[in-house]
Formats: sequence, structure tokens, C-alpha cells
Amino acid sequence: MRMSLLRSASQHLRRRRDYSSASASPERKVAILGAAGGIGQPLALLMKLNPLVSSLSLYDIAATPGVAADVSHINTRALVKGFVGDDQLGEALEGADLVIIPAGVPRKPGMTRDDLFKINAGIVKGLCTAIARHCPNALVNMISNPVNSTVPIAAEVFKKAGTYDEKKLFGVTTLDVVRAKTFYAGKANVPVTGGECSCCWWPCWNHYPATVLTGYSCK
Repeated sequence: MRMSLLRSASQHLRRRRDYSSASASPERKVAILGAAGGIGQPLALLMKLNPLVSSLSLYDIAATPGVAADVSHINTRALVKGFVGDDQLGEALEGADLVIIPAGVPRKPGMTRDDLFKINAGIVKGLCTAIARHCPNALVNMISNPVNSTVPIAAEVFKKAGTYDEKKLFGVTTLDVVRAKTFYAGKANVPVTGGECSCCWWPCWNHYPATVLTGYSCK
């Protein structure tokens, strides 16, 4: 009886460990550029947990092997590899179906949008040049700020390379929208659109119940 239970438990654990490898899902490679950063690391975790991902490339200028090692311990079907530096960027991108770019520096106190743009524009340009060369048909999700400036940079790079497809380039503002809604929720629980920068946060007051917002002013 005991041996039977042990055998059953062993088979159950084996099925849990290998369930995704037996899946009929197609092969999909995702590359994250900037995977060692504050956004890149949790994003890598989410992609590793996604059953649609079969291969996950994590790229950054430093620390990526450690991030890749940690993420690879999760028992899902995605094979994880870490890449570091310009020399390995091409290998990280080769054959990618989806490229997500959280690379760049975050906006720091006292830093203007122009300051941020001067730094991140060059980073995005270099990464997109590599994308056009190694995975021209990939979907590209741009997270690097300022998004409303980095997306046009990516578009121009792809146009110059002859690989631009307006249906495959996206600016990701979900994080900013969530932040904006949280900030406004501190005063009133209203839906918020936009959010790429503070001047773009737009509360939809027409969806708010017809009550007086005591002590709250809307600029």
C-alpha cells in the first residue's frame, strides 16, 4: 500500500513538472531588453509563468545571468537564457516573436522629460536597430519612457531599415494608467485614461456619481 502511494505521488509530481512540455501550444520566443531592471525582473517572472511562452531571452547590460538563473527555476515550459552586453544582443533577439523593451533609466527627482529623453532615446535607437536586423517580424512592445517619444523613434528606425509595420509596434502605458488611477483614487474613485505623463492623466468625471467632491479641486 505504501509503495503504491509513493508511486502515485511520484507520477503526480512528474506530471506537474512536465505538464507544459506535453502541451500542443506553438513555439513562441519572447525577448525582454532591460530584464535586470525594476520593471524587467517582474516582467520576466510574468513571462515565465505564461503558458504561451516556450523560450524566454533576458537581456541587459549587466546582472542578467543571475536573473535568468532565478527565473529558470519556475517549473513552466519556457526555456530561459540570459544575455549580457552588445556582443550577445543579436543572439538574444534571434527568432523572437515578441520583444518587450523596459530598458533605459527611470525618471529621477529633478529630471525633466527632456533629460530623460536624451538618455533613453539613444538606448532605444540602438536596441531597435538590432531588432530590425535579427527579428524584423517580431511584435515590439515599448515601455521605455517617455513612451510617446520612444515609440516614434522606434518607428523611424524600422522605416529606415524597411521593416516598419504599424500593426506590430506598441507603446505600453498600462503601468502609468494604473498609477494615475491610484493617485486619483486617493481623492475620488474615477476611471482614468492616458497616463504616460502627469499632464496626460485624464479623469473621466462623467462616470463619477453625481455627488459633491468636498475639498477637491481638479486642474
